[in-house]
Amino acid sequence: MHKLFQPVLVVICLLYALSLGAQTPCPSLSVVVNTPEDELMLAVNGAEKPEDQIAALEKFAQAHADSKFLPCVYEYLTSANVKLNNLDKAIEWGEKDVAASYADLNLTINLLKAYVGSGKAGDSAFSLIEKAPELIKTEDNPTRPAKATDEEWQKMQQETAEQAKEERAYIEYAFFQLLPRVTDPKKRLEYLDGFTKSYPDTTNASQVNFQYQMAYTLAGDAAKADEYGEKAIAADANNIEALNLVAYDYSNRRTNLDKAADYAKKVVSLVPAMKKPEGAPDDQFKTQQNNWLGMAHLTLGYIDFQKASRSHRVGTAIQHFKTAIDLLGGNPSLQGAALYYLGNAYEFQSPPDHKSAIEALTRGAGVQSPWQGQSRDLLAKVKHVTG
Repeated sequence: MHKLFQPVLVVICLLYALSLGAQTPCPSLSVVVNTPEDELMLAVNGAEKPEDQIAALEKFAQAHADSKFLPCVYEYLTSANVKLNNLDKAIEWGEKDVAASYADLNLTINLLKAYVGSGKAGDSAFSLIEKAPELIKTEDNPTRPAKATDEEWQKMQQETAEQAKEERAYIEYAFFQLLPRVTDPKKRLEYLDGFTKSYPDTTNASQVNFQYQMAYTLAGDAAKADEYGEKAIAADANNIEALNLVAYDYSNRRTNLDKAADYAKKVVSLVPAMKKPEGAPDDQFKTQQNNWLGMAHLTLGYIDFQKASRSHRVGTAIQHFKTAIDLLGGNPSLQGAALYYLGNAYEFQSPPDHKSAIEALTRGAGVQSPWQGQSRDLLAKVKHVTG
């Protein structure tokens, strides 16, 4: 039997809307009354539409290129363009501040919204994420007003703590949205190392370890991938993605087959009970469920196929492969694998079922996947045997 090819895994990220309280723009910059900066802020705050804000801000930037208030102008331009979904312009203005070594939470969060929305994942975005905890610590640290009562002060502290919690939640969310868009596994690992250093107390430990697992999978280091996959499962025993990938990889490496089968069976039991995330399109959610279930059945089929090496009793493996094929219409790579191994199983059983093997391999030869060539080769051999 042939070794399973590493699959092309497509992780569908289901976006959610996170309500953030208002951050304070430009907390380190002040405006003097009756100055051009004061006139600008009156115009910006009095504007009814973001377009009017942008016009006033751009006009000021052109007329006052040497103003010390420009970092705040760029920050407001970033925010206004995010509101209008002009994400490339938001990034352009925000990165002017970053290049000048200016940073605050409002700028960071709006820039990250632009990066997430545009799909641009690079050093600039991950640098903002790594530096954000220090900004949260600095900005979300109110001073008690002189006349505040104990009750008022306690309420202020509670509101600030909740604000900091929301800000951090969004920034971590942005990290997990951006990371899968990084195609270079070395870069992924670099960003993960930076994240774990900046967020040692993250509540998303299972997801962090799963992302390490994915990065090492892409890098071709199966042993490391499985090590982090097990860590992800230890942190969250119901992490469907980690369970599926570890099980698949163990079957691929022909090791820990009983554990692999247990993990895959757990995926089969967990997926039907999943609740659809709020706002997720029904069709995308159903496709993702089918992908997870299909991968689990493919793994179970391959494990049963390996265990049938002496008995040639592959009936259970065949059923798992057929179930996987039906579920994996949205994943040609894995569906191609299931078709190839189904054809193998029909040929391997005693006596061989050449007709069914030809049907499976013909279909596999027509699916664009890493298994297409192997399906064609085996199909030719089966046809040669049958005359």
